[in-house]
Amino acid sequence: MSMNSLYLIKYGELSLKGKNRGEFEARLREDIRSKFTAVPIRLRKEWGRLYLYPPEGQKVEESAPTIENTLARTFGIVGFAKSFVVPQDMEEIKKASALLAEELMAGRGNRFKVETRRSDKSFPHSSYEICCILGDHLRGRYPDLQVDMNRPDWILQVEVRSRVYVYGPQIKAPGGLPLGVSGRGLLLLSGGIDSPVAGYLMAKRGLALDAVYYHTPPYTSEQAKDKVRQLAGILSGYITGLRLWVVPFTAIQLKINGLARKEATTLLVRAAMMAIADRLARLHDHDCLVTGESLGQVASQTVQSLHFTGSYSGLPLFRPLIGMDKEEIIRAAQDIGTYQTSILPYEDCCTLFAPQHPEVRPKVDRMVSAFRSLDLEELLSTAVEESEVSVAG
Repeated sequence: MSMNSLYLIKYGELSLKGKNRGEFEARLREDIRSKFTAVPIRLRKEWGRLYLYPPEGQKVEESAPTIENTLARTFGIVGFAKSFVVPQDMEEIKKASALLAEELMAGRGNRFKVETRRSDKSFPHSSYEICCILGDHLRGRYPDLQVDMNRPDWILQVEVRSRVYVYGPQIKAPGGLPLGVSGRGLLLLSGGIDSPVAGYLMAKRGLALDAVYYHTPPYTSEQAKDKVRQLAGILSGYITGLRLWVVPFTAIQLKINGLARKEATTLLVRAAMMAIADRLARLHDHDCLVTGESLGQVASQTVQSLHFTGSYSGLPLFRPLIGMDKEEIIRAAQDIGTYQTSILPYEDCCTLFAPQHPEVRPKVDRMVSAFRSLDLEELLSTAVEESEVSVAG
């Protein structure tokens, strides 16, 4: 693109927020700016749209990969496109349309149609007239082009506002709500497939997140911890400012394994993890906890088991995967880019110490008594105090 161009950003669900719309839009702008600290982009807002300009003195093409990769991972945005911006002048609109059509023909094919949205009704041509004028102009300039209203290879979009924006197919973004409008949560992040997907889904609903991981050296390796750091890094592309707490868990794990009934150890370990997460969350002003549990997927995720382990936090506890099956979760992990890291062969403490025949439908009162008898209070407090935090990414 050789004339003035920028990125036109569309958001969907925000438009339904009524009196809260301004706050949601401000959050979205704040999140976008925070993702571009190394690239001094400029943002401008009009009704229902954001416009992102490349750094001063740069053309869009020079920073396109960075801009597009970042916007495609920003919650609250449903789609965006490189766009020419021209004055309200039909000849300028024709020039922009011809330049864009030439680019789209080369990459997508010759069947096209024009769609126009005229927000500024003072412009002398109607939306229908603009479509006809541009269609005739493009067909006259490029004889190979064919108008196809039903199955076009590409659509040339025109928006008439205070200026006119001419753009082609949009790049899809995740949608949802801007990060942080729903508060901040703490994600229990293991090295598996499920928990990163759970974090992503809650962040898509506007929940800013940090994460906590339980490390049991020497039983779990440094590679296992690095794997979780990698997962946190991938999530940080979507969740700006994500911090990761690494909790030393060896002493608690060994005490549970040494004193408890073997079939109850997994649930007792999960209860201890929940208790630590609750303390960390309260200490650092998180509003809720998030886990990757899915009903019935493993023994520790039956209704009775979830009742017991969930009772060790008084904060709201969200399980966004609760009704999903494994195939659905795997597809989601592939879509967000965590799957290949999650399947690296470095096991976490839950896998390494899992009993051969775990408790499936525990009596909650009995499990509470068993947990109390372990006398873990001092070890839980020490684990919280000795946790190490770092910024992911």
